[in-house]
Amino acid sequence: MLNESRLDHAFQALADPARRSMLARLSRGPASVSELARPLPMSLPAVMQHLKALEGSGLIKTEKKGRIRTARLQGNAIAEAERWLTDRRTEWEAQADRLENFLATYNGDDR
Repeated sequence: MLNESRLDHAFQALADPARRSMLARLSRGPASVSELARPLPMSLPAVMQHLKALEGSGLIKTEKKGRIRTARLQGNAIAEAERWLTDRRTEWEAQADRLENFLATYNGDDR
């Protein structure tokens, strides 16, 4: 069964545009904190707080070697969020199909 708390943290982390920007950059490969911070209009400590939230959600992992901290994507949390969304979409589409069939029958339509 899906860990709802982890999923909650992943969606909470994904809710912020700066974090999504960082994840988009990380989708091309690992990056240093300074590289992730460069395009963002915020201080380095603010970037570090965002990275802490992303790491806490399980979306990324960071590693420090010497003075350089590098972040990389962790696929498990993203895969769990994607799986949850896919399951909901399947349910919603099935409901929409049932409604369409009901309305067609109710209106005497022979679809």
